[in-house]
Amino acid sequence: MEKYDLIIIGSGPAGLAAGIYAERARLNTLVIEKEYVSGGQVVNTYEVDNYPGLPGINGFDMGMKFREHADRLGVRFVTDRVGSVERNEDGGETEYRVVCENASYAARALILATGAVHRRLGVPGEDELAGAGVSYCATCDGAFFRGKDVAVVGGGDVAIEDAVFLARGCRKVYVIHRRGQLRGARSLQEKLFALDNVEMVWDSVVEKIEGDGQVSGLAVRNVKTGETVSLPVSGVFIAVGIQPNSEAFAGLVEMENGFIRADETGQTSAPGIFAAGDVRTKALRQIVTAVADGANAVTSAERYLMLPQ
Repeated sequence: MEKYDLIIIGSGPAGLAAGIYAERARLNTLVIEKEYVSGGQVVNTYEVDNYPGLPGINGFDMGMKFREHADRLGVRFVTDRVGSVERNEDGGETEYRVVCENASYAARALILATGAVHRRLGVPGEDELAGAGVSYCATCDGAFFRGKDVAVVGGGDVAIEDAVFLARGCRKVYVIHRRGQLRGARSLQEKLFALDNVEMVWDSVVEKIEGDGQVSGLAVRNVKTGETVSLPVSGVFIAVGIQPNSEAFAGLVEMENGFIRADETGQTSAPGIFAAGDVRTKALRQIVTAVADGANAVTSAERYLMLPQ
C-alpha cells in the first residue's frame, strides 16, 4: 500500500483547490474522488455569476477548468468510494488509512472535502427543472430573477434569510411553509414580515413544479383543507436543509449536526485531519469560500507535516 504525505477526499472546488495548492507545495498527494467527473455540486449548476473573473460561466465548464488546472500541475487522482478511515499509531507516528471499495490508501495527513447535498422536495419537476428556475442557493442565483415573482420553500433561518435577500430585487416573494408558523429566529421573522412584497403561504406543501424547460409555476396543496392552487412564479428556491457527506468520518472527528467542526484553518479535533468546503461548520457555503478552504487546509497540513513525529 503506497503511502502519501497527504490524501484529499473529495474533488469539488475545495478538494481541487487543495490538490492544486498541495502540488505547488510539492507534497506527495492523492485526491480520491467518488465520480469520474470532478467539480462536485458545481457541475450541476446551470450558470455561476458570482465567481470573480468568470461571470456567467456554466457550472460544468467551471468544474472542468478547475480539473484542467489540477491536471496541468500533475495532481494525482483516483476514483473510488471511501468506506471508512482508520487511525494507526506506528512507532509514535500517526498514520491514517483510507479504506475504499477497491483499495486502501495511507497518509500522514488528510483533508476531508466531501461536501454536502441539499435536501430535496422529491416532487415532479424538481429534477427536470434544476438550474432552470429550481435553485437551492438564493445568494448564488437570486440575481437572475430581478423583477420577477419567485417562491421560497422552507421555514427555518435559511429560508427566511433567502426570502429577505430575494425581496430586495424580486417583484414578489412567496414563502411556502408546511406549518402555521416559522421555525426561524424571531428577529429574522420580524424583518420578513415587515416586507411589503412577501406573501406567506401557510400550512402548505409543493406538490409539483411546473414548466416546460423553465419554471412557470407551482402546484401548492394546503395540508389542512386539501385545496390545491397554482402559483405563477419564475423561480423556486428550496431551503429545507442540507446534508453533509460525513458518514464515513463518524467517530473520527468531532461533528455538529453532521458537519465537521473546523475553523478557518481547517483543523479538526484530530491531529493531521483538516476539513474544507461545505462539509465543515461555516456560515457561508459558496464556491469561492470552498476554494479558500482548500488553500487554508493545505497550508495547515503542510505545517503539520513539518512537525517532528
